[in-house]
Amino acid sequence: MTIFEMLEQSALLTVLGMIIVFVFLWIMIICVNLVAKIIHKAGLDKDILPVENDPQKNKSRAVNRGVTAAISAAVTEYQKKE
Repeated sequence: MTIFEMLEQSALLTVLGMIIVFVFLWIMIICVNLVAKIIHKAGLDKDILPVENDPQKNKSRAVNRGVTAAISAAVTEYQKKE
């Protein structure tokens, strides 16, 4: 087998490999888009938990300023000792 035959064979294998990868990626993109459409039509892309805009609940979740001040003071004292 001559060097030119080997180069021809390697070029053919390279092109064939790139075509196989391109076709695989193309099929994968089509499948992902198809699954996305199926999920959207089935309504499975909705949030499970509703968004809560109740200001009363937001106040209970807010960090107390006194707790923040106590933590800051504790960190400052710890840094002074170290």
